[in-house]
Amino acid sequence: MEAFKVASEGVGMQLEFIWKNIREPLIVPMLRWTVYLCLGLSLIMLVEKVYMAIVICYVKLFKRTPEKCYKFKAIEDDVELGNSNYPMVLVQVPMYNEREVYQLSIGAACELSWPSDRIIIQILDDSTDPTIKEFVQEECRRWRNKGVNIKYEVRDNRNGYKAGALKEGMKHSHVLQCEYVAIFDADFQPEPDFLLRTIPFLVNNPEIGLVQARWKFVNANECLMTRMQQMSLDYHFKVEQEVGSSTYAFFGFNGTAGVWRISALNEAGGWKDRTTVEDMDLAVRASLKGWKFLYLSNLQVKNELPSTLKAYRYQQHRWSCGPANLFRKIVMEIVTSKKVSLLKKLHIVYSFFFIRKIVVHVHTFVFYCILLPATVMVPEVVVPKWGTVYVPSIITLLKAVGTPRSFYLVIFWVLFENTIALHRTKATIIGLLETSRVNEWIVTEKLGDALKGKDGGKELKKLRFKIVDRIHLSELFVGFYLLFCGCYDLMHGKNQFFIFLYIQAIAFFILAFGYVGTFVSNS
Repeated sequence: MEAFKVASEGVGMQLEFIWKNIREPLIVPMLRWTVYLCLGLSLIMLVEKVYMAIVICYVKLFKRTPEKCYKFKAIEDDVELGNSNYPMVLVQVPMYNEREVYQLSIGAACELSWPSDRIIIQILDDSTDPTIKEFVQEECRRWRNKGVNIKYEVRDNRNGYKAGALKEGMKHSHVLQCEYVAIFDADFQPEPDFLLRTIPFLVNNPEIGLVQARWKFVNANECLMTRMQQMSLDYHFKVEQEVGSSTYAFFGFNGTAGVWRISALNEAGGWKDRTTVEDMDLAVRASLKGWKFLYLSNLQVKNELPSTLKAYRYQQHRWSCGPANLFRKIVMEIVTSKKVSLLKKLHIVYSFFFIRKIVVHVHTFVFYCILLPATVMVPEVVVPKWGTVYVPSIITLLKAVGTPRSFYLVIFWVLFENTIALHRTKATIIGLLETSRVNEWIVTEKLGDALKGKDGGKELKKLRFKIVDRIHLSELFVGFYLLFCGCYDLMHGKNQFFIFLYIQAIAFFILAFGYVGTFVSNS
């Protein structure tokens, strides 16, 4: 026992000796310069957020509505021309094992206000469950009997996933007669007047290749996690998309709730499955061909947020990995493009990709969850108050204004975003380095009305998970790291970061054990 004690003391002394010898020449300068880099990135993100705030204020104050910026003339019935006054429109609804929502999406598509002989609805069913395929086919048959021109399309493989399904759908002969294509994911429910409010912009403005509508979340109040998602996505739709549309007539296509001019889609090279963000890929390529995009913030399409942690993590992996991987593959195409201005190229490369798709994820996790906690053990590295309090607070407030009703949740939102930033950072690195899981595509689970009881209330069922299936080791490790740094700061430090570190550690532990979102049975 005494020999073990002596050995332990010897190891401890050796570790202390190593730490003292590498601290001054290596750890301190490396940490200091990394902190400086992150502070610089914080200022860059602040400038980006302030710029977008100024633009959105200008748009709102001077009422720069789409109708003022572009021609809009409603399509009216013509006695002589009849329905031929309306252009032919293709509506595509890709789906995969959508048991809970297939009726909602098919019904919404079939109820769009448009002459029945001027619209073709494609249900692109990649389902692998034969029972669900039969349900979807029967639903299509039911609407066809009502006089709707609906086509049930299947293929013998899932190559390319959603991009492959959309690409296959465009190969059918009946598509040749269509000028425009509207796309809706399986959980999206457009209002009947959707085409009447979007198609006229395309008809009257030949330079516009895409009209994108805003998302409206029907289950935002499902749980705290969906409220957090709403805060992040509301900023994206109310500010980022609006600013992109108003300044450079460019933004990322959201993959659904939009209408493409088919000639623009074809000129850009059609759907490609080289990444998991085929929608963003198409948008960038179309923009490089000179096409303009229009965003309609006042046109909302109902859809569902993922309410289980598992579904949300899969979605965030795809949304973070895909853009980073696309950036790697398309950056030279952007730089060498001859049809767009240097300013627009700079906007796409710097603002759209580098800042929003890469820097924001990595910076959030590395600075607030790794470097800032590390400085409590290296007092030689001092982080200025403006970098830890003022700049982050301003950025947070500018982003939170998108959802005023949830402003009281801003602290929980910050903790949640810092925590999920670990998952996004890993996905971003996977995309940039093109390592394993880079092309992983798992369809986001939709619950539809599955959680609603007969009385309309929510009926949540908790499962008895196996502990190994539930624990996320990366989050658990970071939680212990933050806890250790918090304890060190409380006992030896001068920064007084321990309160933040303790709270953030708790947030990581909650996520690590999966106690976020709703729990539903698989039965």
